[in-house]
Amino acid sequence: MLSIIIPTLNEEKYLPSLLNSIKQQKVKEDLEIIVADAGSRDKTLEIAKSFSGKIVAGGLPARGRNKGARVAKGDLLLFLDADLKLPLGFLENSFEEFRDRKLAVASYCLEPETKKRIVKTGFNLLYNRPITFSEKLLAYGAMGILVKKEIFEKVGGFDENVKLAEDMYFIRQASKIGKFGVIRSSKIYITLRRFESDGYFKTLFKYLLCNLYMFSGKAVRSDVFRYRFNHYYKTKLPKEAKVEGEDEINLIAPPAEKERNKV
Repeated sequence: MLSIIIPTLNEEKYLPSLLNSIKQQKVKEDLEIIVADAGSRDKTLEIAKSFSGKIVAGGLPARGRNKGARVAKGDLLLFLDADLKLPLGFLENSFEEFRDRKLAVASYCLEPETKKRIVKTGFNLLYNRPITFSEKLLAYGAMGILVKKEIFEKVGGFDENVKLAEDMYFIRQASKIGKFGVIRSSKIYITLRRFESDGYFKTLFKYLLCNLYMFSGKAVRSDVFRYRFNHYYKTKLPKEAKVEGEDEINLIAPPAEKERNKV
């Protein structure tokens, strides 16, 4: 059985596309969708329920993924961000390649949803080619992770103290236990909302610095690289989704909002 786990926070704009693309997949295995929600105030929960998704109280992405995995019934876990979309045949091709290559954890190449050729070329040159070329030397990937549940449990799940690139850190830890590979039979479509909101150069430079830091084997546990889960909204998290050691409003508010909230 496959369990698809999606952390969300106010994702009414993007979640329907992802869930529709999942429903269009043809798979032989049983499949369940788990939405780990961090306190959405829009129609995210209604949308999840309309697709028969199981809903759990989440938190910041790592915690949401861990809580979703905790209730998952599948022996395979697929972690997806809410603003992704799967092409036809994605699950079938992924399973076949995952099993044929005897992988324990895998990531995917990304295809940006844009008509701009320079952006598509940039993703191929700066992301897709490097991760496939170096997969035997350095496990790398983000946004989509397929992993055996037993490996997930041995790693201890996602480290909830990691401030940025917790998905990359998880993959590297999991690859120490089981075989890692980049799935080549299918890509994942991604939106460019973070690049468009924060700026292409700024986002690229931030993740470049983050990866250079992580080459030492360390995780980003400080706020030197700023990241805000779904920074398009300022909202409060419900008690069950609250992250220890931080107040509810500051989990989501951008830096300027944080400063105003202290006044």
